Amino acid sequence: MKSLWIMLGIVMAVATRTEAAIKTETVAYKHGDVALEGWLAYDDAATGKQPGILVVHEWKGLGAHAKHSAEELAKMGYVAFAVDMYGTGIRPQTNQEAAVEAGKYKADRALMRARINAGLSQLKSYPNVDANRIAAIGYCFGGLTVLELARSGANVAGVVSFHGGLDSPAPADGKNIKAKVLVLHGADDPFVPAADIAAFQNELRQAGVDWRMVYYGGAVHSFTNREAGADNAKGAAYNERADKLSWQAMAAFFEEIFR
Repeated sequence: MKSLWIMLGIVMAVATRTEAAIKTETVAYKHGDVALEGWLAYDDAATGKQPGILVVHEWKGLGAHAKHSAEELAKMGYVAFAVDMYGTGIRPQTNQEAAVEAGKYKADRALMRARINAGLSQLKSYPNVDANRIAAIGYCFGGLTVLELARSGANVAGVVSFHGGLDSPAPADGKNIKAKVLVLHGADDPFVPAADIAAFQNELRQAGVDWRMVYYGGAVHSFTNREAGADNAKGAAYNERADKLSWQAMAAFFEEIFR
């Protein structure tokens, strides 16, 4: 019995140290003259260089969802940087405000690409990041953003879009993609037209990109975000099963590209 208690004590001590090793911090950085405020998460107990993961927020700006994902990635052994696409203090509060803000970047893909590449440069600047092993994930607006990062020709190993937009005003830019691409999509998502899906897949086929797309039955838009509610009729809702399965798919994808 005494040995059992000693073993339990060791396990609890190790678990406590592991949890305490995850560090997070707000990061001020810039894109040109625009002040940005990102969120960094990493395991302070790790030694050597780790792969880096960019995390791109949904259309309401950097918030709890993206930050939580960054922390979970840090627990998996990655240095995660949740970027700020909009600028310090710009955090839309309503869907209408978010549509206006996100629309600026959807209408100007050069700006979107430049802004996310600023985040990529910031992530690569950290001494604990292996600049040759970088990937990016994004949610909704962020999903489209990481695809535009790949279309910009950025030297990243892979990008993962969770319920993201797929459209491109310049499909020929698919030829610039160096990354492997994973798209995790709600099969009943009403906000991504079938025409966009077909055009996206054709874009990647024509460019010879290594890509895959996973559909989750019964899932609509925002299926990873608990704050989206549970009413599929609204077009955006949390789906616990799709959330867990898509995260597992992402984890397996990272194991593959960083092997």
